[in-house]
Amino acid sequence: MAYGITRERSLELLNQQLTNPNLIKHCLASEAVMRALARHFGEDQELWGLTGLLHDLDVELTLDDLSRHTHETVRMLREEGVAEEILEAIRMHNEMAHGDKRSERFHHALAAGETITGLIIATALVYPDKKLASVKPKSVRKRYKEKLFAAGANREIIAECEQIGIPIPEFCDLCLAAMQGISDDLGL
Repeated sequence: MAYGITRERSLELLNQQLTNPNLIKHCLASEAVMRALARHFGEDQELWGLTGLLHDLDVELTLDDLSRHTHETVRMLREEGVAEEILEAIRMHNEMAHGDKRSERFHHALAAGETITGLIIATALVYPDKKLASVKPKSVRKRYKEKLFAAGANREIIAECEQIGIPIPEFCDLCLAAMQGISDDLGL
C-alpha cells in the first residue's frame, strides 16, 4: 500500500515541528502502540504505525488549542501527499475539533492508544527506577482506575478500546508491552 510518506520522512517532520523531546517520545510510543494494535487486529502495521507517529505533528504549532489541533497536521501531511486514510484517522483522534464522532476501529484505536501512553509513562515515573521494564501490567490496570492519577489521560477515551473489542485490562497489557519494546527510544 502507498502511504505517501516513509517512516524516515515522518521522523524528519517530527523533528522539524516538535522541539519538546517528550512530545517526540509520545509520538514514538503512539507508533509502537498502534503497531501492536494492528498486529492484534491483523491490520497493516505500517499504516497504523505511521498514523500513530504523525498524529500530534501540530501540537506545538497549535499551542494545545484543541479547536485547531489536527487541522495543521492534516494540512501539512496533505501537502506531503500522505494517504487520506492516515489523514482521516489523525483528524478523528481529535473529534471535538471537527464535530464528527469516531466510528471506525482505526479511529478508536488511535484515540485510545495515544491516550493510554500518558498513563503508562506516568505509571513508570512513580517507580523508583523510572523504567518501563519494572512496570507490571496490574499496575497500569490499577492506575487506570485511579481517576486522579495522570488525570490528563482521559479514561473515557481509553475505554474506547472496548468499542473495538479489547477489554480494558487486555488493552493495558498490550499497550504496556508495546511501549516496553521501545523503552530505550523512550528513555524509560
